[in-house]
This record gives sequence, structure tokens and C-alpha cells, in this order.
Amino acid sequence: MLVKKTLTLAATVAAFALALTGCGSSAGTATSAASTAASESASAPAVDYGLVNAGTLTICSDVPYKPFEYEDASSPSGYTGFDVEIVNAIAQKLGLTLKVVVTNFDALQSGTALEANSCDMAASAMTITDERKQNLDFADAYYDSLQSLLVKADSGIANLAGMAGKKLGVQKGSTGKSYATKNAPTGTTIVDFADDGKMWIALQAGQVDALLQDQPVNHQHEVDDPSYKIVETYNTNEQYGFAFAKGKKPALLAAVNEQLKAMRADGSYDTIYKKYFG
Repeated sequence: MLVKKTLTLAATVAAFALALTGCGSSAGTATSAASTAASESASAPAVDYGLVNAGTLTICSDVPYKPFEYEDASSPSGYTGFDVEIVNAIAQKLGLTLKVVVTNFDALQSGTALEANSCDMAASAMTITDERKQNLDFADAYYDSLQSLLVKADSGIANLAGMAGKKLGVQKGSTGKSYATKNAPTGTTIVDFADDGKMWIALQAGQVDALLQDQPVNHQHEVDDPSYKIVETYNTNEQYGFAFAKGKKPALLAAVNEQLKAMRADGSYDTIYKKYFG
């Protein structure tokens, strides 16, 4: 009888110990799982911007287009300018590194480069137009611009009406070209160029008689060489916007808009603006 009671007690103790072990194992597993989940959650990015390269904001830009984008060996990205500094400030706020990919403007404004996923967004002094909105999404406007006519100071050309029988340089795919096509007098030869750099060289070489393009860019040429001057400006109600592939980058577009708003509120936008435009 004593032996039976002893065996029964031993069995009870063993069963109780086994139950405790099971409970401890279950609790340990649950705690471990919770810790793993928390760790994974903490390491996961808060927002998926759909970037071409993780950790990098890659922008396409038509360089040179001073003062908006141009080469600068002292800059980490190799480029600077009004657009580049604005986007770099946004990238830093988002915890990203900036990379610039030089791209033909026509490929940007048509949406071709962005659709090919060559970059995350275009930052290239691009005017927001209804036509471009068919192929691109735009962030909120960040700059208001005029068009202008730049000529040799001693050319005798006083306005666009004086371009009859002369050659007018414009950038292919630009709003400057659109304005010239609609408003230049009969007899004007409109000559397309891929970028401002080629246009400027052509004007200096006498291959064209004037350039019609965004006022800040022509003004930069005035500053660089006072023998050239803007003789006329045109209020075309243009606003620049950063562009994205149509329907492809909603989270990034929203983040850019948020940061643009924050930069205007904290004064950092004004600081960059005054640096380039006074």
C-alpha cells in the first residue's frame, strides 16, 4: 500500500513538472516570436517609395540649365543649382542620398525617361502643362517663370517682332519653343536645340540671332557675358514642378509635396531661392 501511494505521488509530481515545462516553453516561444516581430517591424522602412535604388533618390535632369542645374565638382552629387539644392534638401529629410542622372529634356517632358524607370523623378525646370499631365504626375509648383528673348546687345533686335528673316534658337520640347511657334513673325526660322548649352554656343557663334527661353536662364547668360541682353519678357503664367511617371510613385510624390510645404514654412526654401535669384 505504501509503495502504491509513493508511486502515485511520484507520477503526480512528474505530471505537474511536465505541465510547468510545457507552459514555460510556450511562454518562451511566444516571447521570442513577439521580440522577432518587433525587431522586424523596427527595421522595416516606414514608407515604400518605390525607389530605383534603395536608399537613393535618383533624379533625371537636363544639364546644363544654369541656374537650375549645372555641374559642380565640390558637390557630393557632382551637380548643384536651384532645383538640385531643393531636391537635395528633400532627400535629406527623407533619409536618402541624392543621385543625378543627366537626361535629354525631350525624354523628360514626354515621360519616356521616367516610364523607363531611369530615375525616381525629374527635376529640370519643367513647366507644368495640361499636355505634359497626360504622361506625367507633377508635385506642387515650386517656381514661377517668364519667357524671354536674349540677343547680342548691338544686334539692333528690340523685340520678337524684329525676328522676321532671322534665326531664333529654342529648346526642343520646351514651352519656349511653343511660345515662339505661336508668336514669332512670319519669316522667322526657328532652330531646335537639345539643351541650353548648345543654344548658348550657337548664339555666341552667330549661328542664330536670338534665344527664346526661360527668363532666369537667359538672365544667367547676361550675367556671364554682358555683351548679350534680354530685350523682351513674356508673362506666360508658367510654373515649374517636379515630375513623376504617371501613376507609378504616389508615396514619393506625396512625400515631396509634404517636404516642399515644410521648406516654405521653415524658411529653408526662401534661403535657397535668395541664393540664386536675390
